[in-house]
Amino acid sequence: MKISTTKINIKTIPYVDNKTSEQEWSNNIKTLIRHTKLVIPTIIALVMALPGQAFAATSVNLGTANGFAVLGSSTVTNTGSSVVNGDLGLSPGTSVTGFPPGVVSGTIHVADGAAASAQTSLTTAYNNAAGQTCDTDLTGQDLGGLTLTPGVYCFSSSAQLTETLTLDAQGESSSVFIFKIGLALTTASGSSVVLINGAESCNVFWQVGSSATLGSSTIFTGNILALTSITLDTGECGW
Repeated sequence: MKISTTKINIKTIPYVDNKTSEQEWSNNIKTLIRHTKLVIPTIIALVMALPGQAFAATSVNLGTANGFAVLGSSTVTNTGSSVVNGDLGLSPGTSVTGFPPGVVSGTIHVADGAAASAQTSLTTAYNNAAGQTCDTDLTGQDLGGLTLTPGVYCFSSSAQLTETLTLDAQGESSSVFIFKIGLALTTASGSSVVLINGAESCNVFWQVGSSATLGSSTIFTGNILALTSITLDTGECGW
């Protein structure tokens, strides 16, 4: 799926803080950007190996959300001539704006059965990712400049990506990478996520406790499951 954006913002319910009960948290509806990669002409390739390897991550089943490139619960807002290759869904909200001028190659599902089913699947997927055991704690580290092998990587607060993050599947295309981020995920303009040695974007999951914001001219890949919102600035997303 491919998303060429001038700017897209997907919102869910209001932010839920850490005092929210587990049951309330598990019932919250999430946002999804699936298999995204923001593409630009400039890629900065600075790679530094992270000591140790982790292989405990298990794949996250997206269920009926799997067919959606964009899925939100409150609003989906586009500015400019964005192109979404795949379905766009919203439930239970009804406000999808900016299409046109934005273009969706698949079907737009607004507060219908397909979108509601996808939201149920997405909640299950979010909780699955959030519940996986952490292999490596990267709290306080910038993802830029790291080369990571399959596993579950955790940030107790926010995560930031500047420059290049390399994900190395070591020849196993089924290898899974999960990033559990307690608060926000932010990428700097011109940053990138690079897949090598068989790594596949469908096996990369970003579970974000609040909002994900991808800066302009970023190359990004994987499934973003965010509790509050996802914002894509100008760029081209695809896989």
